[in-house]
Amino acid sequence: MTGIYIHVPFCRRKCPYCGFYSEKFDPDLAGAYVCAVQRSMRKYSGRAGVVDTVYFGGGTPSLLEAEQIGDILKSVKRNFALLPDAEITLEANPCTVDQDKLSAIREQGVNRISFGIQSACDSELSALGRLHDWEQGEAAVMQSYRAGFRNISCDLMIGTPRQTFSSLMDSAKRISRLPITHISAYMLKIEEGTEFDCGWVRDNLPEEDQVCDMYEGLIELLGGMGFEQYEISNFSKPGCRSRHNLKYWQGSEYLGFGPSAHSYFGGRRFFVPADIYDYITSDSQEEITEDESPDKAEEYVMLSLRLKEGISFIRYLELGGDASQLFSRAEVFSGSGLLELDGNGIRLTPKGFLVSNSIIAELLY
Repeated sequence: MTGIYIHVPFCRRKCPYCGFYSEKFDPDLAGAYVCAVQRSMRKYSGRAGVVDTVYFGGGTPSLLEAEQIGDILKSVKRNFALLPDAEITLEANPCTVDQDKLSAIREQGVNRISFGIQSACDSELSALGRLHDWEQGEAAVMQSYRAGFRNISCDLMIGTPRQTFSSLMDSAKRISRLPITHISAYMLKIEEGTEFDCGWVRDNLPEEDQVCDMYEGLIELLGGMGFEQYEISNFSKPGCRSRHNLKYWQGSEYLGFGPSAHSYFGGRRFFVPADIYDYITSDSQEEITEDESPDKAEEYVMLSLRLKEGISFIRYLELGGDASQLFSRAEVFSGSGLLELDGNGIRLTPKGFLVSNSIIAELLY
């Protein structure tokens, strides 16, 4: 089954650490964008098979009017075979919603909402340039629950300026006590060209060893609160894993719409140029091929090792990989505490997740 990703490229104000494409929100531009997304979907009408997930990412999708979100979902239904129980997710900034808007979004068919909470500490939120405080973040989650959402996710950031082990644990406790089903915990990465790409930020970040301790402490704490880790950065209550994001890590197909959206469809990887103005004036979105014929075995290793279940040697063989060679390379790490290796496959440990890119490079190259 196929997933649909919709990149909504608008923000009230760009966060200083964010490297994703977005423009300052303008109501007229947003209206033209919605029409352009609908036009672009028609190109793939009837070609995607069954669709079981839709994901509005950004940017700040919750800046759109509920009716605009509904219009896009109507286009999804017109052009694709959307399952009645499809997971439909909307990313939201707490300062862009209230009780009425959340109820209206729910009525349009969105059944999963993901809040960019990031921290429960107001000084950390201020350092991150967020427009909300903890009180607003907590209120948004409670309002969404009252609006009928029962699948609620929150983002939490690790290794932010002046963050401590204690403050992160406090944030995790506060967030996990809310009526939520999922937590995405991301380590701060300094993106080139962002406001955070400067000496002051780097001078005020926790040391690497401290960040490692934070990550491992978070895994333990969230596990005790009922959130099972299933991917490097993702934790969920039983049965509440993000079905859409799993498509990325399991190599399933997905179609992206909107400027800067990426796709894996028809055996190739491609993306839309990051230009809202070209996007809204085109009859259909331009698509640039990244990889015409990806190496499926190699991608399987890179993506599946992000998951707690890891990789299966049988599946790797089915995709054309040399399982014996992979096993031999993985043996170098046996006893290191970075991965678990047996006759069935390879799984990274929490310590291994911290250096996953290096391990994957050693296994493949």
